[in-house]
Amino acid sequence: MIRRSVSWINTPVIMEAMHRYEENRLPRSMRLWLEKLLEIKPNENSSLLN
Repeated sequence: MIRRSVSWINTPVIMEAMHRYEENRLPRSMRLWLEKLLEIKPNENSSLLN
């Protein structure tokens, strides 16, 4: 499988993903992608948007 790296992300897309992440409304694959992208731990209770 070819490994892809992120070079650019649309700001409205990442903001919407962050909102949905905080509301626990992201599919598992998207949640894992966002956690990896932003280097956050899944059990952190801190808000992403503060």
